[in-house]
Amino acid sequence: MRILLIEDSSRLRDLLCEAIRSVGWKIDAFESAQEGRFALKGAHYDLLLLDLGLPDEDGIDVLKSLRSAKVAIPVLVLTARGAIDERIVGLDAGADDYLAKPFHNGELIARIRALMRRAPLTAMPTLEYADLHLEIASRRVTCAGAEIALAPSEKDLLELLMRNGGKVVSKIKIEHAFSEFGDERSSNAVELAISRLRKKLEGHPTGASIETVRGVGYMMREEGA
Repeated sequence: MRILLIEDSSRLRDLLCEAIRSVGWKIDAFESAQEGRFALKGAHYDLLLLDLGLPDEDGIDVLKSLRSAKVAIPVLVLTARGAIDERIVGLDAGADDYLAKPFHNGELIARIRALMRRAPLTAMPTLEYADLHLEIASRRVTCAGAEIALAPSEKDLLELLMRNGGKVVSKIKIEHAFSEFGDERSSNAVELAISRLRKKLEGHPTGASIETVRGVGYMMREEGA
């Protein structure tokens, strides 16, 4: 999962980025509404963490403009405006949830998970391809009832390939999916990640293989297809 954070406090940005990354999620963080809008145009995000007290624009206005433009990204508002009336304004503007500062990181992570369970991406509780099963919420990967031990990043890569089963996923798309601004992945890093995932799937009767499409990318294909 890739998250966008728009928060003007550098200290809070750093703390939130650390908390988000500790559970294996990607996060891009910016301090202004203008930077956040630019990021939304250039990348796909699964969730927006939005502060209301931004230096260049009120977060409520950012939220209203997103909803007016039919941008359906789940939005969790983070703000020091804890009054009930302020919360109502945020929810009416299109926020999916509201968290008043100060808050515990554990509650933030729990609220993000709850939002993502309601999001279209995670509407399917278990992703299946051939004989591979990936439980979306728990991130548990199984084959023929046996669990396959994978690192969080390997599970994310497997999910991307399974969701695009039978289709070529370009190297560029994989690089983008597993990168953050200022920390871009190289083609060699993608090749290494694919190689590690293949080795961990070997020996399991998955009924599928990860094929290299030379010069383009990778594709998960069912055996015999």
